[in-house]
Amino acid sequence: MVRAWSAGDTAPGRKVWEQLANLGVTALMVSEKYDGLDAHPVDLVVALERLGRWCVPGPVTESIAVAPVLLADDERSAGLATGELIATVALPPQVPRAVDADTAGLVLLTGDNGVSEGQAGDRHESVDPSRHLFDVTPSGDSWNADVARGYEFGALSTAAQLVGAAEALLHTTVDYAKQRAQFGRVIGSYQAIKHKLADVLIAIELARPLVYGAALTLAPRDVSAAKVAAGEAGLLAARSALQTHGAIGFTQEHDLSHWLLRVQALRSAWGTPEEHRRRVLEAL
Repeated sequence: MVRAWSAGDTAPGRKVWEQLANLGVTALMVSEKYDGLDAHPVDLVVALERLGRWCVPGPVTESIAVAPVLLADDERSAGLATGELIATVALPPQVPRAVDADTAGLVLLTGDNGVSEGQAGDRHESVDPSRHLFDVTPSGDSWNADVARGYEFGALSTAAQLVGAAEALLHTTVDYAKQRAQFGRVIGSYQAIKHKLADVLIAIELARPLVYGAALTLAPRDVSAAKVAAGEAGLLAARSALQTHGAIGFTQEHDLSHWLLRVQALRSAWGTPEEHRRRVLEAL
């Protein structure tokens, strides 16, 4: 699915999105007025963590978490709820380009005058080949929306995906360490490997409460702290996974590479680690 999406074949990925719609995931943040669930941000975090765990392609954060906030009372929210409409978002300067703007049914662009529809421009490569990034130019009238709240939802949702991806990397690496043998012993029996993976588990378990706590408050400081912690947990999980698997883990033929690249991309998506650390410091 991820390989196909990277190559431009979105059909397998869209089948997954259809399943998400049937489960109500795409309707989580949509108002009940438009047949959405009007769920709590904690429910969103639970779902997005799982989507990160399975490396679901497409504008997950943008369509499921951010677009419902920016559309607000727009009737197009009903399309988001049913999954018939997949949206993506550019929110400069923190999010200068939109993910998968060429395949999304709706492109949103925020600016000084609010939010407007956008048109995909030049394509830019991402470290994650399944994330196609596009410049966006406005193509219609703007409307007022809570852009600041949309940004918090974007950062929070990205943090949740990072926690899920880190968990996937940890589980995959633990399974590999139980099978791979060197010098007559499985490598998982060596203390160095045990300690390395234990550190990853600790990092994940420290990041997850921050993400859920941020979902309760949506305060900028809490969201940024969660994003930083989730990014660090994801980076540690990625490094440990690659060190344990060796070079095979970074080949395109191995599924591990999808999570490795996704973590690298999401760490800087919806605000870099430096930007979020700055927000935390300024709030102290």
